[in-house]
Amino acid sequence: MRDIGVGVIGTGFMGKAHSFAYRAVAGIFPGSLRPVLQSVADINGDAAEQAAKQFGFRRWRTDWQALVDDPDIEVVSITAPNTVHREMALAALAAGKHVHCEKPIAPNADAAKDMMEAAEAAGVVTQVGYNYIKNPILKLARSMIAAGELGEITGFRGIHAEDYMADPEAPYNWRVDASGGAGAIADLGSHIIGMARFLLGPISHVDADLETVVKSRPIRAGASERRAVEVDDIARLTVRFERGCRGTIEANWVATGRKMLLGFELTGAKGSLAYTQERLNELLHYRTSGDPRHSGYTRIEAGPQHHPYGLFCVAPGHQLGFNDLKTIEVAEFLEAIAGGERRGPDFREAWEIQKIIDTAVRSSKVRAWQAIE
Repeated sequence: MRDIGVGVIGTGFMGKAHSFAYRAVAGIFPGSLRPVLQSVADINGDAAEQAAKQFGFRRWRTDWQALVDDPDIEVVSITAPNTVHREMALAALAAGKHVHCEKPIAPNADAAKDMMEAAEAAGVVTQVGYNYIKNPILKLARSMIAAGELGEITGFRGIHAEDYMADPEAPYNWRVDASGGAGAIADLGSHIIGMARFLLGPISHVDADLETVVKSRPIRAGASERRAVEVDDIARLTVRFERGCRGTIEANWVATGRKMLLGFELTGAKGSLAYTQERLNELLHYRTSGDPRHSGYTRIEAGPQHHPYGLFCVAPGHQLGFNDLKTIEVAEFLEAIAGGERRGPDFREAWEIQKIIDTAVRSSKVRAWQAIE
């Protein structure tokens, strides 16, 4: 096992999640690469210094470019706001670094394409933070669909709803700044769109309705001056999959009371599946065959039989959590860097997801079905 230097840009929620995962991965997954936390960068020096102490980074910086230029760093992890992902990623790719970037990777598909093409030209490995699909129970769902256990798929209903923007007095911030791209459909919708693609494959057409619920927000906490909001709070999509079925997808960051409603119901000729991230260690499976007296959904509970659950816990039903999914994501990223299977999602997949987001925005404006270009 050789060491590989890691630099993390950003110290917020995702910066902490990445740092947790890079610290944990070598002790959980046997592999050929052992991450060494070389440097953390944040525009806030106090936050960078605190993160370095908390997670054991060898040094901290306020200049992200200096982190990218550090010869001891082979992997750059980008967890800063969406508006700066492209600039940071292109700089890291130009320096020959492998790049782990949070989603959405760019404000629009054109910028995402630039990043994808630069990554593929550089011949490095990229990873995008769609960690929810790293859940072993969702990998089981995908394999059941591929094996035909549900028969021909007839419908998909997906949603990602939270309430962190429900308060109309929550200040204007980068999430609602249109220069960073769309709103809820990008921030949350990218997860459920990516999950739909993970399970059922490409989406070919979209008919979307995007709604701004909170029309303005204070420019800062407690301020009387307000700034207009131009991005969506709720996105409702009807979609067509290339495989032939249709479905609906909702992204909503003003869903009062919901903290982590990411899930789907998927129907087929032979059965159905239901899942929610609120109970992320369970998958409900309905079969049309069998004794009708016993008809109903069967709960499949995650356990060591669903790899790599057993690497975290030998006991079934004791459950994985959010940071465990992030650790699986990092493990697969490092495996790809070491020359193993590239499971992604990489920058190309992120570009495909961003094309759907852009098409939904366009569809909502013209009030018509639009093909994914």
